[in-house]
Amino acid sequence: MSVYPVQHVPIVKSKRPENSGFYNDFRPPSLYSALYPSPNSLGMFKPYGLYKPLDRLMRYEGTTNGTPRYHPSLSIFKIGERGSGFRPRAGDVQDFEVLRDQCLQRGALFEDPDFDTVDSSLFYSKSPDKRFEWRRPSEIASNPQLFIEGASRFDVQQGELGDCWLLAAVANLTLNEKLFYQVVPNDQGFDNKYAGIFHFRFWQYGRWVDVVVDDRLPTYHGKLIFLHSATENEFWSALLEKAYAKIHGSYEALKGGSTCEAMEDFTGGVSEMYELNEVPPNLFMIMLKAFQRQSLMGCSIEADPSVTEMETPQGLVKGHAYSITRVTYVDITTPNTTGKIPLLRLRNPWGNEAEWNGPWSDKSAEWRFISESDKQSLGLVFDADGEFWMSYKDFVKYFSRLEICNLNPDLLTKEQLGENKNLKWEMSVFEGEWVRGATAGGCRNFLETFASNPQYRITLEDPDDEDEERKCTVIIALMQKNRRAQRKIGAECLTIGFAVYQLINPDSLPKPLDTNFFKYNASTARSPTFINLREISSRFSLPPGTYCIVPSTFDPNEQGEFLLRVFSEHENNMAELDDEVGMGEVDVKIKEQEPEPDKVDKANEKIKEFFLKLAGVDQEVDWMELKDILDYAMRNDVASNTNAGDNILINLLQTFCESFCQGSPLASTFKMEKAGFSKDVCRSMIAMMDWDRSGKLGFEEFKSLWIDIRQWKTVFKMYDKESKGYINGFELRQALNSVGYHLNTHILNIMCHRYATKDGNIMFDDFIMCAVRLKTMIDMFKERDPDNKNIASFTMEEWVEKTLYS
Repeated sequence: MSVYPVQHVPIVKSKRPENSGFYNDFRPPSLYSALYPSPNSLGMFKPYGLYKPLDRLMRYEGTTNGTPRYHPSLSIFKIGERGSGFRPRAGDVQDFEVLRDQCLQRGALFEDPDFDTVDSSLFYSKSPDKRFEWRRPSEIASNPQLFIEGASRFDVQQGELGDCWLLAAVANLTLNEKLFYQVVPNDQGFDNKYAGIFHFRFWQYGRWVDVVVDDRLPTYHGKLIFLHSATENEFWSALLEKAYAKIHGSYEALKGGSTCEAMEDFTGGVSEMYELNEVPPNLFMIMLKAFQRQSLMGCSIEADPSVTEMETPQGLVKGHAYSITRVTYVDITTPNTTGKIPLLRLRNPWGNEAEWNGPWSDKSAEWRFISESDKQSLGLVFDADGEFWMSYKDFVKYFSRLEICNLNPDLLTKEQLGENKNLKWEMSVFEGEWVRGATAGGCRNFLETFASNPQYRITLEDPDDEDEERKCTVIIALMQKNRRAQRKIGAECLTIGFAVYQLINPDSLPKPLDTNFFKYNASTARSPTFINLREISSRFSLPPGTYCIVPSTFDPNEQGEFLLRVFSEHENNMAELDDEVGMGEVDVKIKEQEPEPDKVDKANEKIKEFFLKLAGVDQEVDWMELKDILDYAMRNDVASNTNAGDNILINLLQTFCESFCQGSPLASTFKMEKAGFSKDVCRSMIAMMDWDRSGKLGFEEFKSLWIDIRQWKTVFKMYDKESKGYINGFELRQALNSVGYHLNTHILNIMCHRYATKDGNIMFDDFIMCAVRLKTMIDMFKERDPDNKNIASFTMEEWVEKTLYS
């Protein structure tokens, strides 16, 4: 029954950057970073990697620096659909209506091939210790129904599975009808369209995913063994648990966890966690506003592994997740005083007599000071049902941890908020990734690479309505994606965190911020610690202004995807703080190394003579002839027959050799393996300079190619200071900037995925190829954008032609 059973949860570690550079940005870890594991999950489905169909997932809200800004919508993905993040074992898209209709036509009940009635659907680490039997609802109870008089928190009864963290979230879910039917669609049941198939919807890393299950449920001696309703023939809660187990791989994967995780998966909201031994002075007001915003809330008491007795003398259960179902002020009148008292209503998912027995508990003396009308408005009921009231003061005293899930504003209507219409959150969402050697810069301990991390600029203009200090409330949440689904292959959660920097004169600062900025500026706010949980979030009160958020892993070169979400009381203008893709000036240092004009003219004559001699009758070279020229140049007799006046030509040929030599990144002399130059490299070089699409290069095109390669070689040497034959991926942006190519983080990540080694290094030949492709694509775009509007138009045929021939 424990929230955090030690045998099932990963060890949670927290770290903080040490004193490095000029500022030590981070506080020591608070109790926030105590052991607080998320549930173990193997995940049966593999994500689609980097495919992010944001055009469907998000609602477009304009662009900044060419980067779209999005807000989540309620578009639903089906399991197996490209972009859903899940791949079914059977290989087909699982569409609820299609599958139901097929079953009805065949007159057969649905059997889910992706979550079959096998032991592995129950447990992944062991065989069941008892003989379970999978039964359909009609085999468990007479007249099965999905709902009996609607859904309520009393329909959530815990079974033998230690997933009270999930049940606490489910109980809260029933308090919001619109939200409930978003997760549990009401287009299904045991009526005339019954086919043994049901579906549920969960938010998974920025996407709402529709999960199909059959209704075969695990039983023992004819009774449901896991989550069930207090009413024997009501089955929505048991089927919901099965669907949630399916997306995580098994029922066992739901043992032990954080209520926050389930609440977010039911809402797409942003969670906060508070350690109640160090509460902020305004915590009750935070809770009250959260309740008015329809937020989901849960709490728990830290378990003591050395104590076997889990129940406290006050009737509370340690290591157990409770849901908070109401937060309010109540008028109280005693013989000595009159005023308001802050009260909370809590519920134990066990749904039994295990309840709080202190002040304001069922039938306690304190209730005599509350008017009958107030009792009625509170819906006061004294039953052994696991639900009870307690004062805020006692709540803070006896509970260890509070979790609040702030709802996605798209899920709240003006009718739901009632008089609290101004309480609706404003939200911005961005997807990103840390790529080894490119944008995985680590925390500020690693000052030389910290600036390589993705950066996000946010502007806060209007302070909170009721804030006397004229500050803005901001909740920043950083979630790493798909780590739980990859645990089966040994991928644990990364240790993640973030820092916030105020930008005093934002328009005068580089985009993105460089190392010098972080060297001389301390952070304004930051996550309490770096921790290896799915998500880390913090609430801040900041003066109006412009800020930069830098999400990162603790150590550099830890690769992963993330979701960054920001909630604020008023609109926040958020965009990626990044460079614009395009062309710029070549670095002055590169120009300084150009030979004198008269030497260039002499070299051009010799190059032309050599080129025409080897090019053939048509005085042009195709990729095979270009390969022959380069391979021929490797031979010793070419070097020996070349006089000192041909140094520039030799340098050119040597550059080609260094660039495209196979098998040796350190090739700096005329040594070539038997295979010679790569045909793909030669083809790309031809395509880049082949303006008339003849498949060949004339001398003028060849000469332009030589100029580019000479610059690329010079730049590479500038960054390869130790002549290792490669540059660090963190230097790729600066290196390409030096030859006039400007990239943003997204393009940089793609290039490192394509051209970097596993260690995040860029070999010389890959650097040249990267430059070739970049120049080709930019020139192609500019050809169709004569007015520099950053818009180019292609027909399908033109696009296929230009991208294939590049």
